[in-house]
Amino acid sequence: MKKLWLAALAVAGLGTGLAQTVVKLQGFGGNDTAIISSLLKEVVNPAVEKDGIRAEYQGIEGDYKAALLNALAAGTAGDLFYVDIFWSEPVFASGKVEPLNAYFTQKELGVFVPSLLNAFSFKGKIYGLPKDFNTLAVQFNKDLFDEAGVKYPNQADTWDTFKAKLKEVQTKLKDVAGLCVVADFARFGAFAYATGWKPFNAQGKTVLDANFKRAFQWYTSLVKDGAGRYAQDLGAGWTGQCIGEEKAAVSIEGAWIGGFLKDKAPNMKFGTTFLPLDPVTKQRGNFVYTVSWSMNAASKNKQAAAKVLKALTSPEAQNWILTRGLALPSRSALASSPIFQRADKTGELNRVVFNGSTKQGGNVLPFKFGAYDGGDWMRPINEALQAVITGKKSVDQAIADAQAEINKLVK
Repeated sequence: MKKLWLAALAVAGLGTGLAQTVVKLQGFGGNDTAIISSLLKEVVNPAVEKDGIRAEYQGIEGDYKAALLNALAAGTAGDLFYVDIFWSEPVFASGKVEPLNAYFTQKELGVFVPSLLNAFSFKGKIYGLPKDFNTLAVQFNKDLFDEAGVKYPNQADTWDTFKAKLKEVQTKLKDVAGLCVVADFARFGAFAYATGWKPFNAQGKTVLDANFKRAFQWYTSLVKDGAGRYAQDLGAGWTGQCIGEEKAAVSIEGAWIGGFLKDKAPNMKFGTTFLPLDPVTKQRGNFVYTVSWSMNAASKNKQAAAKVLKALTSPEAQNWILTRGLALPSRSALASSPIFQRADKTGELNRVVFNGSTKQGGNVLPFKFGAYDGGDWMRPINEALQAVITGKKSVDQAIADAQAEINKLVK
C-alpha cells in the first residue's frame, strides 16, 4: 500500500520535486530559444517551483505571427506567448488574449515604463506586459567626425544643425556618407512625430498634413543636399550596416546595434545621442519597439501562468537580461542600474535608448498602427519616400499618391 501511495504522489507531482502544472511559453526561435530557456532555468522556475509550477519555452522558427495566429485559431497556442507591438491590436481585438487587469494590481502594473505599458493597452485593459524594449537613437563614428574636423552630434542638435554636420562630414570625406538614408517609415516616422503629427487623427483617419510634409521634405532632402546617401546605393539594407562598414558616419538605430558593432567593428569608437529636435516644435519624436508576454484566453492554467508572468518580468529576470546585454528592461526603476551609468560606449548607447522612451524622447509613440497591418499601412509612405529620394517624384506628388493609397486602406 505504501508503494501505491508513493506512486500516486509521484503522478500528482507532490512531494517528489516534480511540477504539478506545466505552463507552456511560445515566442521567437533563433537565439530566443536558448536565452529564454536559460532564463527559465536560472530565474523563473526557481521562483515558481514552490507553487508546483514549471515553465517550458517553445521557440517558433520562421513566420512567428502566422504560426501564433494559426495556433490560437486551432486552440494549440501556449499559455503565454510573445505579441509584437507591430501587429498587437488586431490580436487583442480577436478575444484570443486574456486581459491581465484581474491578475495584477495597479501597483504591480505601475512599475513598468508608462509608454511601454500603454503600448499594450486596448479599450482600457492591459493585454500584455512588456518584456523589454527599444527606441531609436543617433550613433556616430567618432574617428570619422574627428577626421573631418566636425563637432559630434549632440542632444541640442536641431534638424538643421544635425543636417549641417552630416553635410560637412560627407563633403570633407567624400567617400563616406553623412547618413545612410532608408526609405522606411520605421526611421522617418520618428521625425514626423516630432512635429506633433500622429498616424491617426481624432476621427481615426490618416492625414498627411502640413506637419507631415515638413518632416517628409526635410528627411528626403538629406540625399539631394549632400548630407546622406540612399542605402541601396551604398549596398546596404539598414543604417547599422552602413556605419559598421564605414560607408556612413552616422546611423539611426536602437540598442540592438551594440551587438552588431561589437562583432562587425569591435574597435570602432562610437558615441550615441538623442534624435535631433524639430526646429519648429523644439520636440523630438521616437518609436517604442517592444514585445509583450501575453496570456492565452483559452489557457486552462491562467493562475499558474500569471505567476510565471510575474516571474518573467520580475526585477531579477530583467536584471538577468540586462547584465547579459540582451535587451533593455521595461521596469522604470532599472533606469538607475549601474549598467546604464557606465561611461563606455555601450553604457551610453543603452542609457540614451532607454531614456528615449521617457519625456526626453519627446513625442514617443508605440510602433503600431491600430487595427491595420503595419506593413500595409506603411507601404504607401515608404514608396513615397523612395520615389522622392530617387528623384522619380516631387514631394507634393509623392505625398498625394501616398494619401490616395492610404485612403483605400483606412476607412
